[in-house]
Amino acid sequence: MEKILDKKQIDDWIAALTDWDVHTPVLEDGIWTYQPVNSAVRGAVRLDHPNTNQSPKGFAFPQREIFFSFEQIKGEPPRLTQILPKEQRHAVFGVRPCDGRGVPRMDKVFTDHVEDPYYNARRKNVAYVGLACNKPPSPNCFCLSVGGSPVSTDGLDVQMTDMGDRYFVKAITETGKALMSVAGSFFAEPAAADQKQVKQVHAEAVAYPQRKINDPDGAPAKLKASFNSPLWEEMARACIGCGICTFLCPTCHCFDINDEVQSKAPLKGQRVRTWDNCQFPDFTMHSSGHNPRENTGARLRQRVNHKFQYFHENFGMHQCTGCGRCISGCPVGIDIVTVVNKVTEHAG
Repeated sequence: MEKILDKKQIDDWIAALTDWDVHTPVLEDGIWTYQPVNSAVRGAVRLDHPNTNQSPKGFAFPQREIFFSFEQIKGEPPRLTQILPKEQRHAVFGVRPCDGRGVPRMDKVFTDHVEDPYYNARRKNVAYVGLACNKPPSPNCFCLSVGGSPVSTDGLDVQMTDMGDRYFVKAITETGKALMSVAGSFFAEPAAADQKQVKQVHAEAVAYPQRKINDPDGAPAKLKASFNSPLWEEMARACIGCGICTFLCPTCHCFDINDEVQSKAPLKGQRVRTWDNCQFPDFTMHSSGHNPRENTGARLRQRVNHKFQYFHENFGMHQCTGCGRCISGCPVGIDIVTVVNKVTEHAG
């Protein structure tokens, strides 16, 4: 299904999605985040964002979620109450192709590799309405180097392409068709000139210069050969272990599980899953006190190798989607493109 939508009617389309909680990028205090569309936002929806500062992975894999609550009353068996995600559908507008490509990579981990009931309960209720990149939204974009494209449809239910005063809108999945059918009266059929223009826009987008990883196909083997390279410690020297690189990433999925005690008499609490971070010093700390990744070099190596070696060995694809957030957000200037290029160039 391919249609044309006048930009002035994007709000009408969103308003027609009454069975969905719609989220769009909103600029607030200089930061682009996904926010629910409410009466205050409707009429001012903007899809001209560079990219959101944080990826949309949190809709299926929230930063904090409760598995179950527990209660222990003296003399009685412990009470466990499972807390499952609410059955609420979310339509996320303005998802860039790099973030769309993050969706099947998260699915690989939480659906194909293992079946995570919490992730899957949310995932089935999230629809991603993508926005193709006519040009890189960040100077640190490198999606082409990791097999992606500024016009990729991977992981998306709908792809929108900016064509000046209108969008070329294409349904990718059955869910995408349903989203568009709800507001059918607002869409027009594309003319031959529209089809020609969107092909030209996409061709120019792919041709637009980007950052480049020099040998992405050879990276897995070269990184494996460079496991003990002194370059890791050298390039991680500035790292302060803040973890912003992985928290902003659309594919990082490490988590921790903790029991949060709310009261002790009677004992009440919750078992909670939260995002964890391989750049934190205690991420691999053993109960013995031994830490196999005791320095920042080993932790940087883990993050880079997970993206370009381990995930590739397990699933046949790079985990990184080239969004460049980890580069743009790093407070000390550590650059994953530079790191991969430097290590692979010195492999052997």
